[in-house]
Amino acid sequence: MSESATLANLQAQLDASPTAHHVVEWWRSRLIEAGFSDCSSPESSSEKLSADHGFICNGGALVAWRTPSSTFQNGFRIVGAHTDSPGLHIKPQPNKHYANMSLLGVEIYGGPLLNSWLDRDLGIAGHVALQDGSIRLFSSDTPVARISQLAIHLDRDVNDKGLVLDRHQHLNALWLTSDNKHDFDQWLAKQCGVKQSVIIGSSSQLFDFQKSSIIGADNSLLASARLDNQASCWAAMTALIEQQNSTSPSVVALFDHEEVGSSSATGAAGPLLEHVLERLCIAEGLSRQEFINVLAKSHCVSADNAHAVHHNYPERHDANQSLLINQGVVIKSNIGQRYATSPTSIVPFVEACTKAKVPVQHFASRNNIACGSTIGPITATRLGIDTIDVGIPQLSMHSAREVCGVQDPIFLRDALVAYFSR
Repeated sequence: MSESATLANLQAQLDASPTAHHVVEWWRSRLIEAGFSDCSSPESSSEKLSADHGFICNGGALVAWRTPSSTFQNGFRIVGAHTDSPGLHIKPQPNKHYANMSLLGVEIYGGPLLNSWLDRDLGIAGHVALQDGSIRLFSSDTPVARISQLAIHLDRDVNDKGLVLDRHQHLNALWLTSDNKHDFDQWLAKQCGVKQSVIIGSSSQLFDFQKSSIIGADNSLLASARLDNQASCWAAMTALIEQQNSTSPSVVALFDHEEVGSSSATGAAGPLLEHVLERLCIAEGLSRQEFINVLAKSHCVSADNAHAVHHNYPERHDANQSLLINQGVVIKSNIGQRYATSPTSIVPFVEACTKAKVPVQHFASRNNIACGSTIGPITATRLGIDTIDVGIPQLSMHSAREVCGVQDPIFLRDALVAYFSR
């Protein structure tokens, strides 16, 4: 596949996936096309997980695997990433009305750069749970909402003193001008093509309607919503599908709710991955003790984006740890265990990068600026296996629209193909 076709594939995923559930649906379809078996049904027996190409979807989370025969003794090779991104979710009973304007009340999810959501054409996407137990995804095909910033004439000091947003008062989304109050649940039912009475529950969020773009005079940058962390999801899943000649079971776990702490049934702190790994071992005829022995030989790569050096704020970076766009994947370290990287866990990934001829960069945060955290330490704690935190450099992290280099997602994909194909 050419580089342009590869980027087009990543962009297609980004543009089609305004929510975590949409990411999972995108990859569910691609996995089936690639010959993987859908083992998501709760009635699936442990034997069904013995399919050597399989996956399980659970809401906004997905676990997929390749298990070549007689390879469990070498331990799992696991890549973890997360499907969710910071943003603005629509509250239950969101309808508000002021003057002749219908507004939607929102709830802040994670730690978004709130100012980046102002003055953008916003769509609404999510999913509904229906009376028959099914789940239906939806995404508006036109922009339907906007959060407008106060004009400078009414806030003269904004450029000098900075923008201050009240999280409750200033983020209501205008979505209709009418003398009549408009009900969001009615609109939602129409979007899903069902009667309002059959919707039992729903989850909706705003998303930037602008599509991803290749930008820069040299076409070296990719601008898009949700690069953190959908770029890692793309690299991991593509590597799983493209890998060859593996001598270990290969697993990709895409978790939900990382941006709010991972403590959910579909988050990294939950049992989803552990249960899938154990069921795979049971299907192979292994005992509980043998499963624990397999874990002891296993390794995990936690893939989540990193901070590229910012051209306008160089003082926010350690000069010896400045990450460059389009200069390779990043190994992230933190002595306080915000990242799981250790002297031993680094080895398999560096070997894979060397094999794939992928350049490596190293990152540690300044001592006076706390770094973020990832699913890496959570996964290492939950499973007790060596884990390394890696990622690609990007700017505008947690903005409604982020930017990274066009080479770096491909570097990460290539490194993970080699990691799986040992």
